[in-house]
Formats: sequence, C-alpha cells, structure tokens
Amino acid sequence: MTFDDPNLVSCAGLVPMMRLAQQAGLHDAVSDRVSLPTDKGVNPAGKVATTVAGMLAGADSIDDLDIARHGGMRTLFTSVYAPSTLGSFLRTFTHAYVRQLQAAARDTLIGLAARVPLLAGADVLTFIDVDSMLRRVYGKQKQGIGFGHTKVGGYNVMLRGYNPLIATLSTPLAAPVIAATRLRGGNAGSSRGTASMIAETITTARACGATGEIVVWADSAFYAKAVIAACRRRDVRFSVTTRIDTKIRTACDSITHDQWIDIKYPQAVIA
Repeated sequence: MTFDDPNLVSCAGLVPMMRLAQQAGLHDAVSDRVSLPTDKGVNPAGKVATTVAGMLAGADSIDDLDIARHGGMRTLFTSVYAPSTLGSFLRTFTHAYVRQLQAAARDTLIGLAARVPLLAGADVLTFIDVDSMLRRVYGKQKQGIGFGHTKVGGYNVMLRGYNPLIATLSTPLAAPVIAATRLRGGNAGSSRGTASMIAETITTARACGATGEIVVWADSAFYAKAVIAACRRRDVRFSVTTRIDTKIRTACDSITHDQWIDIKYPQAVIA
C-alpha cells in the first residue's frame, strides 16, 4: 500500500517535531560537526533530518524512509532525499564519522534541554543508566557484527548482531532520554568503551542542566576498575552491581547481622 495523494499528508505531526529539531540546533550541529567525503556527504544536515523524520514516522529500514516523500510531504518540507541517496550517505560512515554524528547529537540534546523541560529536577538529582545490548542482524556482510550469546524462544542460541552501548539521562521527575550511544565491533565485552562513554555522558548531563547530584547506574557486567575510576574522577556517585567472586563472598560473610542496612523501595515495581 502507498499513500500517494499529492494533496494530502499522512504524517502532518512531523511539522512541529522537525521545527523543534531545527530550533534545538539539529541542522546547525550536523553542518558544523559532520564532514563526509565525496559527493555522498553533500548537505549532511538535510540527509540526517530526512532520516530523523522518517524514523519519527515509523521507518525502521532505509527503504521505509520513502515515507518522507509520500503524498504531499514535499509541500511541507524541503531537502527531502530519496531512500537510495540516504542509503549511500549512511554507508559512508566509518567510526570516525560516526563520532562526528554523535557529537552533533550531543549538541542537539543540549539545545533541546535548553528549550523544553527535558530533565525536570536535574538541579537536584540526575541518573545516568548504562547498559549494553545485542541487536540481531541477518546479513553476513554487515560491518562490525559478531556472535553474541542470548536466549530466543527459551533456547540458548548464538546470534549474529551488533553490540551497542546506550547511556540514558533521567530524573525522579523526568523519563529517560538517550544521551550517548557507542557501537562496538565484533564480540564486545559489556564494559568495553564504557568508561569513556560515561565521562562523555556526565559532561553532557551537566551541559543539559544537571547541576545537582549525579548517580551512575550499571549492572554487574560493568563492574570494572576503569568504570569506577571514571565516576570518581568526575565526582559523581555510582551504583554498580558486583559479581559474586571469592573476594566479594568473603567480604559479605565478614559482615555481621547488625551491620547490614535494609534498602527501602516504597514505590518498587515488581515484574
């Protein structure tokens, strides 16, 4: 099915969203930060904006980005690119150029936080939550993929996929927003690259108005000296789950009953 009536648009809600993105500095940030080689890198701001608009409208593949050209969309937006052009543009990105795009995303988030109450209460308390994930892919020729161990349908299987890191910002009053991402190649251990990403995220959080206390959350996969050191160097609190090894078990056994402190969860969500 296609939406091809030239006088109608199916995603009119993109107008205020993309206007807000422009006001938050998306176009300027990409123009200033991203510099790709060859003609495929021409006008990166327009191509990134088209990709963002397509994703907001529900696109989850390069072909789906054609939704930005359906019906009367061209009467609402300029510099809308075809999926084939966007595909060539996206395939040009190597690690160094991805880092440029990440810097542009960071600038845009800071600009957005200055315009809307994105992190209400950040002047008191801000949480940074770090996690890794495995995203399955099916093409064998994709760059940077590896085999990861996970469960699908109740069975332990080896899946070919990507191993990204995600860091979010939130407060007791505000829902999480993505502050940083890091795509690692191959079979990446969960903590690989985490220390530097936490450092970047703390800087981003403070630029977004997190003037109060900052707490970094992470599970046992990130229980590493470099991760803890990154938090301490930047004077933030952290809550990192430890793995149960011999030293940890011995330390726990040495704690007397009256030394344990109960943690209260008055609004706990039990799944």
